[in-house]
Amino acid sequence: MAQKILKRETAVMDQLLSNPSAAFPIFKPGMLVDGTVALMSKGSILVDFGGLATGLVTGREIHDSLNTLKDLKEGDAISAYVIEEENQDGLVLLSLRKASQERRWTTFKDAHETGKVIKVVASEANKGGLLLELDGIKGFIPVSQLAPLHYPRVDGADPGLILNRLQSLIGIEFAVKIISIDKENGKLILSEKAAFDDERRKSLVDLKPGSVVKGKISGIVKFGIFVAFEGLEGLVHISEIAWGHVSNPADYGKLGDPVEVMVIGVEGDKISLSMKLLTTDPWLEVASKYSVGTVVEGEINRITPFGAFLALEGDINGLIHVTE
Repeated sequence: MAQKILKRETAVMDQLLSNPSAAFPIFKPGMLVDGTVALMSKGSILVDFGGLATGLVTGREIHDSLNTLKDLKEGDAISAYVIEEENQDGLVLLSLRKASQERRWTTFKDAHETGKVIKVVASEANKGGLLLELDGIKGFIPVSQLAPLHYPRVDGADPGLILNRLQSLIGIEFAVKIISIDKENGKLILSEKAAFDDERRKSLVDLKPGSVVKGKISGIVKFGIFVAFEGLEGLVHISEIAWGHVSNPADYGKLGDPVEVMVIGVEGDKISLSMKLLTTDPWLEVASKYSVGTVVEGEINRITPFGAFLALEGDINGLIHVTE
């Protein structure tokens, strides 16, 4: 490799002697420069700048998030970031990693200023949210900035359960907006919730009680089931899950399950939903089927301080009061 560098420097000198007016390009740390791949070897790339200078990319600076090295070959045009003007061997030290990072910053700055939605993938999680890194730029999605479908709703806000939910989101692609950008410290604060603001506002305007919507279960707690749909989230209270007694909402679905629900109330951001109203009310037939005086048999399925419940059929239960 040293011999090839020497040959190239000799060629540069010959070119300058034949064309004394040719000017050396100026290289300053922090600049993005374009050149041509002159030579590739294991762990390093030589970059030619029109025969007037040669750059070197080596070590970790050869790898970027776009995996440029994978398809790169001699003769290809290449863009690189200047680390040092020139080392003791007369080579300009370059970085593909930092070049990719600079392009990322340009993209992120534009997205932040215009409110553009970008796609990212989380690589880590902690109790506060999701973390990611792109070319050395760190991104963070706080828990409070997750969209309804991904928000970790757990009983009692248990930190361990919240972390488990967040860890299950690692590797998933998120549509987000940049709500804070700090180039000096290489950090971004991202919001998935903000990416759905427009959709959410439109959906709220069109949402009316009686509407039937399709969504996904986004949370299951003791008092009901949360359903995310069209950028919104509503609650199916435990009393609206089924016509009969519901002791555990988790018996009626799991996270991510598709579900169809009816909107029964909209008060500001609070949306009330019902699953049972999309099924036939079994109590409509109860009066004619179980008239007073009828003798029935069934299984005791619940005992309370005020009596015992007898299962008749489906969700229909009868109460044997403690006085009876």
